[in-house]
Amino acid sequence: MARDFAYILIIDSDASSRNYLSVFLQQQGHRTLLAASGKEGLVFAWRDRPDIIIFDPAFPDIPAVDFVDRLRKDARTAQTVCIALAQREHFQERNALLAAGCNEYLVKSGEALQQLKKQIARALGQESSPSYRGKSIVFLSAKGGSGVSSLCANLATCVAEKQKEKTIVVVDLVLPIGSIANIVGYDGTINIVNVALQKDQTIPPAYFRENLPRIPAWRFALLAGAPDPEMANNLPADRVPAILEMLLKSYDYVFIDLGKSLSRISLPIIQQADLIVLILGTDRATATLTKITLDFLHARGVDAPKILAIQNRAVGLEGLTRAETEKMLGLNIAVTIPYMAGDFTFANNRHEPVVAGHTSEASILAVRQAAALVIESLERQKVKGRPLL
Repeated sequence: MARDFAYILIIDSDASSRNYLSVFLQQQGHRTLLAASGKEGLVFAWRDRPDIIIFDPAFPDIPAVDFVDRLRKDARTAQTVCIALAQREHFQERNALLAAGCNEYLVKSGEALQQLKKQIARALGQESSPSYRGKSIVFLSAKGGSGVSSLCANLATCVAEKQKEKTIVVVDLVLPIGSIANIVGYDGTINIVNVALQKDQTIPPAYFRENLPRIPAWRFALLAGAPDPEMANNLPADRVPAILEMLLKSYDYVFIDLGKSLSRISLPIIQQADLIVLILGTDRATATLTKITLDFLHARGVDAPKILAIQNRAVGLEGLTRAETEKMLGLNIAVTIPYMAGDFTFANNRHEPVVAGHTSEASILAVRQAAALVIESLERQKVKGRPLL
């Protein structure tokens, strides 16, 4: 479109929601049309040819999937940008609408409004330059049982809360079994292995923006890990760098959970990361392994300023103090997460972040402090234009 505003059709049976969104979009300089039902929306879409259609899938008259299907089968609206804006996340509905041809599925929130602005800018041809590259944040530990996956997911959520204008995706690259899907309650079929096995060797950024499941309570999109060791064995390792590069073109922040992995797959990812969040335990054995890992990474060009060390005491009360660990490693620890008893386990079992309010105040404050340090560290990093490998 050769103009700086869009004609946008809003379809929502709730008048207050419909009018609120209309006012918001008009304040952005766009022009809106309003409809209260699916059938009325189809009439307006075919008659007025809007640039973008935003609809609440809870139509009072026709199934939302039929609505999208009819739009896509008509030449007048086959290419119209179509965005579902639902009251709450429904994975089956989301997958069905995207399969029918919907461009995006969002959940009503302040964050969704920011995403709508990006979608509209994209439709107007105002999208960020193709050379844009987001920032990658790698989470790893030298030893299992340090709570890497829980911290990765929870810190991603806290960063999203603080920086609502940013788009965030979490990638589970823990092998042979990913764990973040279980933590956040995602039971869908989109995962790193299935994506890597797609025949198309160059998956465009739009695929990741439009197809990755979004976890509303956690405020990020998710590329889940392998659900079992057998599927993990089918992962074509040579496809992982290209997938991560496309994610960096699709999202502002890419959180990558590597667990305790240090391999030919993970080493290049670590080397090219904008920030490395190193999770430490409190026992001497973990500190020793961490020292070996740090020496290995330093020898391969990973600079200490890129490493944010977090001592997580979720696994027990006994062990090394912060000062003792720093002396062993020769590395400053940015923050210590206090012993949380069963807080993380309780929250994970409920598929909710620890900051959701059902855990202790000390736990919440510690995780928020760690997230603030992640943001501070990222803001010191310059956006790089080089490829991941």
